[in-house]
Amino acid sequence: MKILVINAGSSSLKYQLIDMKDESVIAKGNCERIGAGGLITHKVGEQKLQYEVDFPTHKEAFMEVVKVLTSGEGKVIDNVSEIGAVGHRVLHGGEFYKVSTLINEQVVKTIEDLSELGPLHNPPQAAAIRACRSVFGEDVPMVAVFDTSFHQTMPEKAYMFGIPYEYYEKYHIRRYGFHGTSHRYVSGHYLEKIGKKEGTKIIVCHLGNGSSITAVKDGECVDTTMGFTPLDGFIMGTRSGGIDPSVVTYLMNKEHLTPDEMSDILNKKSGFLGISGLSSDARDLVNASHEGHHRARLACEIVRYQIKKFIGAYAAAMGGVDAVLFTGGIGENSGELRAEVCEDLKFMGIELDEAENAHNTGEDHKISKSDSPVAVWVIPTNEELAIAKDTKEIVEASC
Repeated sequence: MKILVINAGSSSLKYQLIDMKDESVIAKGNCERIGAGGLITHKVGEQKLQYEVDFPTHKEAFMEVVKVLTSGEGKVIDNVSEIGAVGHRVLHGGEFYKVSTLINEQVVKTIEDLSELGPLHNPPQAAAIRACRSVFGEDVPMVAVFDTSFHQTMPEKAYMFGIPYEYYEKYHIRRYGFHGTSHRYVSGHYLEKIGKKEGTKIIVCHLGNGSSITAVKDGECVDTTMGFTPLDGFIMGTRSGGIDPSVVTYLMNKEHLTPDEMSDILNKKSGFLGISGLSSDARDLVNASHEGHHRARLACEIVRYQIKKFIGAYAAAMGGVDAVLFTGGIGENSGELRAEVCEDLKFMGIELDEAENAHNTGEDHKISKSDSPVAVWVIPTNEELAIAKDTKEIVEASC
């Protein structure tokens, strides 16, 4: 079966066509500038095509994806009928979806209804699903894979906030967690590697421009750093992470800010960018810190300190830890960050192998010493493959 995996944004549509016989990527690409012109980048192996094309809506983008997959230099299939199913990444499933779900009209409507909880992602993702169904037809099965689903196993004590309970009842305010597909893939991949699930205590660090850490006990999420939105946790590229809520009202009063303006500061002008004044890219900050830039170094120190705190907190919450797994663009590629995070954690049984940690292989890679009580691994995430696997399993089960 060939699965088309879709990750839609407000003005973009990323796709991968995966052959589930060997889980290989047949082709992948990105439709950009939807609603403001249009540009498609299509890759088949080492071959890369890029050209401008008008995308008024997501529907035209899907039509171009079909065209580039079935004709011209980028052709990889003869007909769209070769695509057995489509898997859609969806940010927010609220408390409705604890697992990935076969899409029907009610599912699309629920995704739209949850837009208040995911205003930047759910509307374009629902629109993309509708556009995809109009292009492919309703005979092609489609599956929604939610970023929040993996975290639905959190106990109430972990997901509730210390505010009046009525706000949970009225507005569903609670910790939801995000990056769930990545956390599920990486933790599940490691558990397959060691051949056990029961009795395991794992901490997964998904570190990128957006970052989160999840405590996984017996294969299930028991806590995670992101909360009601992807803003919570520790500092990220442009996001503040968790701060004293009184800072928000204090700044709004002092600077005469609207709620939207305050949200913009916390989501788009804070984190690495806000502290350093230089960049939201961790690589830029590392380079600048080596050149003596104090605020760049400070941003690096803050994020590493905060990550270390969450590792310690989650080890305490689970009553120990067997493995710490690093993934995401920063987690997979920054040996310096991994070393500083794990520094001083010998008391927890974490001992890195300096030579192994210095190598970024792009593959599963153990970076702890052979006699380290706690295993430390770098495991590249593959959210697209996780979505494809869910899609295949659900579609085959529904036949």
